[in-house]
Parts: sequence; C-alpha cells; structure tokens
Amino acid sequence: MTSVLYDTPGPRAKRRNVILSVVFFVLLALFLWWVWITMDEKGQLKWDLWEPFTTTQAWTTYLLPGLANTLKAAAIAMVIALPLGAVFGIARLSDHRWVRGVSGTVVEFFRAIPVLLLMLFANEIYVRYTDVSSEQRPLYAVVTGLVLYNASVLAEVVRAGILSLPRGQSEAAYAIGLRKGQTMSSILLPQAVTVMLPAIVSQLVVIVKDTALGGVLLNFTELLNSRSTLAANYANVVPSFIVVAVVYIVLNFILTSFASWLEQRLRRSKRGTGAVLAADAVDDLNAGEVGGTAATGHGGKT
Repeated sequence: MTSVLYDTPGPRAKRRNVILSVVFFVLLALFLWWVWITMDEKGQLKWDLWEPFTTTQAWTTYLLPGLANTLKAAAIAMVIALPLGAVFGIARLSDHRWVRGVSGTVVEFFRAIPVLLLMLFANEIYVRYTDVSSEQRPLYAVVTGLVLYNASVLAEVVRAGILSLPRGQSEAAYAIGLRKGQTMSSILLPQAVTVMLPAIVSQLVVIVKDTALGGVLLNFTELLNSRSTLAANYANVVPSFIVVAVVYIVLNFILTSFASWLEQRLRRSKRGTGAVLAADAVDDLNAGEVGGTAATGHGGKT
C-alpha cells in the first residue's frame, strides 16, 4: 500500500525501524545515566541543594515573582504584537504601492535586527528622552523590543496565511459585490486564522523565552534573573537551572496544548453546520414543494 507522502514500510523496513528505535533509546538511557553519574560525582544530587525548592520561601521570594514578571512582559508584548502584526501583514497585501512599500520596509527592517539590540536601543531611548522611572524602564525596554521584532515576524505569518487560501475565495466575494476590506475581514481572515495558528503559537512561545534576554543585560527581574539571585543565596546553581528549565517547559507546554485545543475547535466549527431535519419536517418541506410546483403548473395553463 502506498500513500501520497510515503510508501508503507515492508517487513525489512519495519525491522530496521525497530532496531533503530531500540538503539536510540539505549543511547538515550546511557546518556542520562552518564549525566546522573557525573552530577552525583560533582555533588549536585545532594539533598541540601534541592531542599530549598521544597519550601515556600524559595518560590514566593524568588521564582514566583520572576515568573510573574515573565508572564507580564510576555502578555503585554503578545497583546500589542498580534494586532500590530496583523495590520502590517494586511498592509503588505494592499493595492496601493506606497502602502505596500512602507509596511514592507518597516517589517523587513525590524525583522532583520536581533531582538536583544532592539531592547538595548529602546532602553537608551527611554533613558534619554522619557521620564520612565528606573524601576519600570527594564519592563518597558523588554516589551518594546519584543513588540517590534515579533510584530514584524507575525506580519509575515499573517501575509503567508492569507496568501495560502485559494484565490476562488476572493473572486467569489468580489462576484457578490463585496469590497476588498469586507472580503478581508469577513472571509479571508476568519479562514486564515486556522492556518496561521500553529505559527502564531510558535512565535508566542518565542516571546515567552525571549523575556530572559532582558534579565541578562537590562537587569529585568524575570524568571531566569530571579534564579541567579536564588542560586547566589542557596549555592545551588545547577539545581536552580534544572528547576527553571522545567518551569519553562511546563509553561510552554500549557501554551501549546491550549493552542492545539483551540485549533481543533476552530476546525470543527468550520465543518458543515447544516441542521438535521426530522422526518415530519422533511415531509412538510416536500409537500410544500409539490404544492408550489402544482400551483405554478396550473397557473401556466391558465
């Protein structure tokens, strides 16, 4: 049996796949065993290093406030970058050349600059030309850098999602008299959301992780920056890195799981929604059609 994408593996291919899988898991187990032995030899598995994470003080004093700042910066950046990216993505599809040119220049410019440089430039602008307090300045700089970079990336995601739709969608809308703005808002964007959702979620995960860049150079007290303070107080550098990594994994897993659930729900809602009629309703409908046909025929004879 064959498929459009691949040929169904035969007996030899199945045996080869099984052997490769076994070898991979054996190598993975050996690697994990080596990591465990190395950490044990270096004394990183001592209970004294892990005990602080079983108390509430380490979480309420360091990790949870850092996590709250991470989520705050990421949420603000998401709320601003998503609509801004949609506007620039739609503008790149405009019929007016000057609109396409301006939006394309802005998108390509900010997409080409590393997000860390954008944060640093934003921080300098806030220092020199604004009255933002020194306590709030790192948050403002991090959010500004994240918005400028990710909005430009999301603009390309939106543009690609709209262009991926069949041209017949637009042509049918124009045929019934809809303008381009109405076609975009009522027909193209609702359909493109499902196509764009995986890429949008991937970018949102990037936003959450990129908040750590602000803690490296701008002293923004996000999760990773709070970890360094915790490790300095408890002298547990490696365990603190592991715990924070697990927190990031759980956070991003929740985000991607929610996005997968939302995507499946959107796909189900776009399937056929015709109501199922009962037998009596079908008989009444057929009777009405027969009566109307008879009346039309009678009227034609007269």
